[in-house]
Amino acid sequence: PRSDCIAAEQLCLLDSTCNATYRILENCALAKTHVLPLDHDSRVRCLNAELDLGNSSLLHCRCHRRMKRQEHCLRIFWTVHSSMTDGYFNLETSPYENPANEEHWKTDYNKLAALLSGKDCSQLAGDATNPCLKATHVCNLSKKCVRLRTDYASICTKGAGSEDMCDRRKCHRGLRNFFEKVPEDFTKRILFCPCQDELCGERRRKTIVPDCSFQYNTKPNCLWLLDSCLEDHICKSRLADFQQNCQPADMSPDGCSQHNHAACLQAYMGMIGTPMTPNYVSNSSVEVSLWCTCESSGNQKEKCDQILGMFESNKCL
Repeated sequence: PRSDCIAAEQLCLLDSTCNATYRILENCALAKTHVLPLDHDSRVRCLNAELDLGNSSLLHCRCHRRMKRQEHCLRIFWTVHSSMTDGYFNLETSPYENPANEEHWKTDYNKLAALLSGKDCSQLAGDATNPCLKATHVCNLSKKCVRLRTDYASICTKGAGSEDMCDRRKCHRGLRNFFEKVPEDFTKRILFCPCQDELCGERRRKTIVPDCSFQYNTKPNCLWLLDSCLEDHICKSRLADFQQNCQPADMSPDGCSQHNHAACLQAYMGMIGTPMTPNYVSNSSVEVSLWCTCESSGNQKEKCDQILGMFESNKCL
């Protein structure tokens, strides 16, 4: 059975052979992090070290989205699988365990509200015309949901749209905190509320405070956005998870190679609060995109379009 990577690392370090192999892989991963070109012999040594792990628990370990020391766990995963990042855009294996279950994602608002006994649920009745407002009111019934939502909103609105730029890094951390620590019953309703009018759509679009978390003054190139992501263990992991669970398949009736829309939506939520944070492009549609452009991409235009297309024209998503 798969273990989490932190436990697997501890076991490996107790074994002298595994320990020596793991140290080689750490040096390989370090070289890649600093974009140091590896000569042929070094590349072969790195690949052999990965193969030497064979059936060890390290090679098959995974991380959990909501675990403590998540960054440490992900660092171990990418140390062991550093050869997977060879090539430009090849992260099909997710470091995360347990994709979302479809049934788990089917939630009834009123049933959820009823579970939070002793709360005033009467205000929910008046929100039928604006599901996004209703989702916010449901969030307000949970102390954790309202606290973490208030936290990121206050960080992300500080300085946004003014001469003092907001602290995007802190804003992203606050968003990740919200989507990781608040139960998905609340977060998915806020992010994916179904809208029939532009007022509701605008509220949905502004869920992640896009002035700070999403938009720059000018659109950067999508290749730059990808490079920023691959330098960050969390973003690289979320991107791998997104690629695996939202892989489109033209021949498939549901447009998904994994046939699991819930896992795709969960993976999409995981991208929020990373350098590759996506968002709705307008208040009148459910189309999403990254805040980047493929203009001036030169001979890498095709790769750039592929990155943007994963969000803009992904049938699975």
